[in-house]
Amino acid sequence: MTGPARPRRNGRSDQYGLLASIAEEAGVSAATVSKVVHRRRDVSAATRGRIEALLREHGFVRAWEDDTRRARQILVVLRDLAGPYTLEVVRGIVESAADAGIHTTVGTTGRRSISTWLEESVALGTLGVVIVISALADLDQRRILDQRLPVVLVDPLNAPSAGIPSVGVTNWHGATTAVQHLIALGHRRIGMLAGRSSSQAGAARLHGYRAALTEAGIPYDPALVRSTDFDHGEALRAARAVLDRAQRPTALFAASDVQALGAMEAARQLGLAVPRRLSVVSFDDTLVAAMAAPPLSAVRQPFHELGQEATRVLLHLADGRPPAISRRELATELIVRMSTAPPWSEPDTSA
Repeated sequence: MTGPARPRRNGRSDQYGLLASIAEEAGVSAATVSKVVHRRRDVSAATRGRIEALLREHGFVRAWEDDTRRARQILVVLRDLAGPYTLEVVRGIVESAADAGIHTTVGTTGRRSISTWLEESVALGTLGVVIVISALADLDQRRILDQRLPVVLVDPLNAPSAGIPSVGVTNWHGATTAVQHLIALGHRRIGMLAGRSSSQAGAARLHGYRAALTEAGIPYDPALVRSTDFDHGEALRAARAVLDRAQRPTALFAASDVQALGAMEAARQLGLAVPRRLSVVSFDDTLVAAMAAPPLSAVRQPFHELGQEATRVLLHLADGRPPAISRRELATELIVRMSTAPPWSEPDTSA
């Protein structure tokens, strides 16, 4: 004959007291029970099974599962929501997660640190965190690895520790393809608006630019290169510095669409028609590229596929399945529009 059913405990203090009782009954620490409650992976299968059985027996309810109508969710953390690249990446992740029946919560590091967002993810009971274009501090990396938090990086600024997966695109190859396009049109003086050297993606695109020049036998001229943040105002000023000279370039490769728009505005201010007097090619191919005047030739990043891959890897991590490789790069594609053309020739006025 079975005894009376144990009362279901819903109050927060009751839940905490219950966890302490379960820890004592299971012969483990309260911290170990907490790990199982939050579905952390650094607990052996046997211990996890014993604790899960006790949780069910005692009617424990995870706070984030108390409402069965609540969708599973992931947390996406970005530096800001200001630029078109960020919005495209977020859209790719949100759409891909929705296809898998998962809700997405979006946050920025403007007022809350990545460490705080990691804590928030655990408190919310999310499946994990996707961190976009951010630099991970050593302390955050150690916490992710030590606690085996499901975290995936998209275009991290610094190289993460082994064991923290990241997703990006073929930045070097995409940049090389863009510059080769300009060279094929006949350009030999090709400038670049590069990203910051601290950015992995920016550095790879600069290296791709230089590789394409070397392959074509064109000397690298540092006077034609300026490094800026992926920012319109900075790019405009940098492009003016490169273009407002006697021996100006006939073409510019910009490391982002936003920088390309700054370059086109600089050309307009200097009376240089695009593409007749200056060809411009960019990297990203966000929505603004096709809407520019003239529409931008651009290296296209597969934003939706980036979101799909980041979501897929994160769900595998949440299920305790680490990826086979820590870094996955998706292919880029050059989209040729109206901002690039053969170099302009000065009219012959000697006759």
